[in-house]
Amino acid sequence: MAIEQVPVRVFGGPTALIEYGGLRFLTDPTFDAPGDYPLGGGRFLTKTAPASATPADLGRVDVVLLSHDQHPDNLDHSGRALLADVPLTLTTPSGAGRLGGAARGLAPWEHVDLDRPGGGTVTVTVTSVPALHGPEGSEPIVGEVVGFVLTGDDLPTVYISGDNASLPRVEQIAERFGPVDTAVLFAGAVRTAVLDGALLTIDSGQAAEAAKILGARRVVPVHVDSWAHFTEGRDDVVAAFTAAGLADRLQLNG
Repeated sequence: MAIEQVPVRVFGGPTALIEYGGLRFLTDPTFDAPGDYPLGGGRFLTKTAPASATPADLGRVDVVLLSHDQHPDNLDHSGRALLADVPLTLTTPSGAGRLGGAARGLAPWEHVDLDRPGGGTVTVTVTSVPALHGPEGSEPIVGEVVGFVLTGDDLPTVYISGDNASLPRVEQIAERFGPVDTAVLFAGAVRTAVLDGALLTIDSGQAAEAAKILGARRVVPVHVDSWAHFTEGRDDVVAAFTAAGLADRLQLNG
């Protein structure tokens, strides 16, 4: 299947537009300007670069795939405003409760079937898949996070990791859905003082390992720029995939 069948356009941070089965999916919308964004308790995250587009540039968005709503580097002020204009937001059960409106929570392995343009019985299936935003046992601190898998008749499989730091979760997903055609991996080796510098997302080496586990033909790295707490960037991803002999699987520009 040709790569062009699943266009993925990356805007910076965790935000990407995926065209799949005639539907347009937007991941973790973040379009605010650079600056400091509070987390509460006197803590903040620093955005260092603007997105490469604005919400007005996106055109139609059918579904937002939101890994979690608790942190401003995954859902910011402009992203929240955008949700009001999108027919459906899929996220965690707790996040849907906080967001209200058109947000729908999916527990791990729960799925929803979406009608494809043109009517008929052909659908796109979105399955919620497990993610862990830190080391084992960190959920009470970092909160609930989710990833997604897109499937459909005569369509390639697409995995969107969300803010996941757990390769065992990736193995569970590969067992059910692998091999995948396209993996949109939230990398960046995120570290903060909240968990004493423990990884909150996979690092570049783990991204390469995830690609192997998934049997991914193509990998689109996101969550690798625009925020100060992302400790690794695109160059680190390229180096890791090159060392693993997987450089030809990378799509670096949306």
